[in-house]
Amino acid sequence: MSSNAPLPRTAVPLGIDDPVESARAELKAALLAIEEKANVPRRVAVATDRTITDARAFSQRNPAAAATLVVAGAVAIGIGVWGLVRLYTR
Repeated sequence: MSSNAPLPRTAVPLGIDDPVESARAELKAALLAIEEKANVPRRVAVATDRTITDARAFSQRNPAAAATLVVAGAVAIGIGVWGLVRLYTR
């Protein structure tokens, strides 16, 4: 059964008969998998983009709750900074 879905960069294509070509394809897939796993800045960027997209969608679905979360976050940060300054000055 053949699928029209694109093959991921880290996958080895099926149907390679030449052992040298097969080894090259496996090595290429392994190196790409290692690169994707070790590329922390790119993974952080992708996670950040996903979180921003989710937050925007949430704020469009429920603006009152989003505003409440923003205010609660600002209050929490303010209390944290106030506590740290108070500890530092004592």
